[in-house]
Amino acid sequence: MDIRNIAIIAHVDHGKTTLVDKLLSQSGAFRENQAIAERAMDSNDIERERGITILAKCTSVEWKGTRINIVDTPGHADFGGEVERILSMVDGVCLLVDAAEGPMPQTKFVTSKALALGLKPIVVLNKVDKPAADPENALNEVFDLFANLGATDEQLDFPHVYASGIGGWADLELDGPRQDLSALFDLILKHVEPPKQEFRADEPFQMLATTLSADPFIGRILTGRVEAGRLKVGDTLKALSRTGERIEQFRCTKILAFRGLTQQPIDVAEAGDIVTIAGMTKATVADTLCALDIEAPIPAQPIDPPTISVTFGINDSPLAGKDGNKVQSRVIRERLMKEAEVNVAIRVEDTPGGEAFVVSGRGELQMGVLIENMRREGFELSISRPRVIFREENGERMEPIEEVIVDVDDEYSGAVIEKLTGPRKGDLVEMRPAGHGKTRIVAHVPSRGLIGYQGEFMTDTRGNGVLNRIFHGWAAYKGPIAGRRQGVLISMENGVSVAYALWNLEERGKLFIGAQEQVYQGMIIGEHSRDNDLEVNPLKGKKLTNVRASGTDEAVRLTPPVRMSLEEAIAYIDDDELVEVTPKIVRLRKRLLDPHERKRAARTEG
Repeated sequence: MDIRNIAIIAHVDHGKTTLVDKLLSQSGAFRENQAIAERAMDSNDIERERGITILAKCTSVEWKGTRINIVDTPGHADFGGEVERILSMVDGVCLLVDAAEGPMPQTKFVTSKALALGLKPIVVLNKVDKPAADPENALNEVFDLFANLGATDEQLDFPHVYASGIGGWADLELDGPRQDLSALFDLILKHVEPPKQEFRADEPFQMLATTLSADPFIGRILTGRVEAGRLKVGDTLKALSRTGERIEQFRCTKILAFRGLTQQPIDVAEAGDIVTIAGMTKATVADTLCALDIEAPIPAQPIDPPTISVTFGINDSPLAGKDGNKVQSRVIRERLMKEAEVNVAIRVEDTPGGEAFVVSGRGELQMGVLIENMRREGFELSISRPRVIFREENGERMEPIEEVIVDVDDEYSGAVIEKLTGPRKGDLVEMRPAGHGKTRIVAHVPSRGLIGYQGEFMTDTRGNGVLNRIFHGWAAYKGPIAGRRQGVLISMENGVSVAYALWNLEERGKLFIGAQEQVYQGMIIGEHSRDNDLEVNPLKGKKLTNVRASGTDEAVRLTPPVRMSLEEAIAYIDDDELVEVTPKIVRLRKRLLDPHERKRAARTEG
C-alpha cells in the first residue's frame, strides 16, 4: 500500500486537533455508531481541561487506497521539543493558519524547523467562515513569512486550500461547494511525496526513535519511522546512542501500527511506515534501533536549549505528608529523571544537598504541566521562582530574548507598550492596526521581564488582550529588572484561620485564604497593600464580653479570597518564596519559615 507521512502544524488554538477529528471521521476511521469524544486526539486529562495539545500523537487514515500517517503536534512554544523531533518522521507538513489572525509566533517557530528540513508545505487557511476572516491577507502574510525564513523557490510555490475545520470542509476556491475535506485529501496525495525510505526496503533495518512511552502489558515502547529494511516480530536488534555507543541488544517482541485512533499489532514493519516497537529496556528517544551489523547511528535533529530553570524540592512545611503519598526526594528524583528521558526539551540536575533538583525547560507553561501531572500522581513538592538561564559569549553575559506579539484593544495599547518597553526593558519592533478596533504590537523582551507579567497584562487589558511569545535569540544582559512591587502578608501562627481575624486583615490587602483553612508560621496568606512584608495573626478571635448592644454582633462578611492557579502562583512568588504543591491544594510560603531566620538572612545579604 502507498504511504504518505504528514505533520499538521499551527499556532495554539488555530484548529489542528478539530481538523484531525474531521479527517478521521470522513475517511471512515470510525464506525457509524461509534461514540467519539470531541478533539479525540487530545487524550490526556490536562489537554482536555486546558483545550491545548501537549503531546505529539500519531494516527492514520486511508484515502483512495493510500495510507496517510498524520501527526498532530502541539501549538504552544513551550512544547516545541515535541515538534522538533516529530518532524524527522514526516515527508510534508500541513500548515494551518487562522484566516482572521494570520501567522502567529508558533507558526513561525515550527515552520522554520520544517523548511530547514526541506519539507514542502501545504497551507490550510482555516476558519474562513469567521466574520473577521481575511484569507487573502493571511495568505500574503504566510508567503512573506516563508520568504523571511529562507524558503526555497519550490517551497514558496506552495498549494493552499480554504477550510473550516469545525465545519468539516476544504475547497481549492473560497466560494467552493463547502461539502467535505476531499480537496485536502487529494492535495496531500498529489503534493506530498511518498517516503524515500521505500527504496531502501532491501537494506538492513534502521529506525530513529522519536517518542517513548510505556504499556502496562508489554512494557517500554518506542515509536519512529522505519528508515530502511523490514522488521519482523522476533528479530534481534541493537540500540545505538547519538554518538554511536552500543546501549543494548534485544529481541523485538511486538510491532504496533497506527490504524485510526488505535494501535494494532502487525507482523512486518515496512520501510517508510511509522510504527511502535516493544522489547527494549534501556533505549530511549533519539537512539537508533537497527540490525546487528549496523555501526553508524541515524543523525538526530538538534533540540533548542532550555531558557528557564525551576528548583523542585521536598515539601518541608508543617503540613507535609497530609495530602500526598510521594514526599521523599528519592521518589521525586526518579520521577523527574523519567520525565527527562521522555521529554527531550527538559534537563534535570542534582543540587549539592540532594534535597532539591534543578529542572530546566522552555517556559512556565511546560513546567506548570509537569508539576500538575506530578501532583495528580500523589507528589508533594516545593517549587521555586523560575530563573532565566544565562550564558557567556566572548566574555560577555548573554540572556534569552523573546518575541512577544500582542493583540489588544486600541485604548489599552499605550499601557501595554509602557510596561513592555519601560520596567521590563523590551524593544518595540512593530505596531500596526489589526482591524476591528485592535492593535498588534510586536516587541523583543528579555525572558526575565515576562516572568509574572501575564496576570498584570490581563488586568491592564481588562481581560481582552491576547499575548503570544516565542524564543527569539540571545542578547547582551540588559541590567536588573524589578520584581514584584507589593509585599505579602505572612502568618505568624500555626492553626486554623478565623473569619473575624481575616475580616480585620482585609484593610491590609488582598487575601489568598478564606476562613477555616489550615495555616502555619511563614505561610503567605495575602498580598500587602504596601511594598513591605507584614507578619499577621489570622487566628485571632473576637474578645468575648457580656455587653449586648445593637451592632456589636454584626455578622462578619468576608470578601472572596484570590485563588491562584499553579502557573499564576509560580509566576507571582519572589526569590525568597516557594510554592507548596500537594494533590489537593497550592499554597505560597516563605523559603525560611522562621521570622528570625529570615531577618538574619536579610542582614547577611544586605
